[in-house]
Amino acid sequence: MKTIKVKGMSCQHCVMAVTKALGAIDGIKDVQVDLKKGQASFEETKPVDSAIVAQAVKKAGFEIG
Repeated sequence: MKTIKVKGMSCQHCVMAVTKALGAIDGIKDVQVDLKKGQASFEETKPVDSAIVAQAVKKAGFEIG
């Protein structure tokens, strides 16, 4: 399970947006986003470039931090 910090989340809509963005990446499954901790965890079924993860989070309107 890989965990990243996500800045800018403030509600359940934010959680769903990050979950959807990460879940759409080929090679990522079992996405879990924790609003209180400000982080997202996921399993990689194959190596995923961290730049792709960061780009997906940014496109959803948030930052890796």
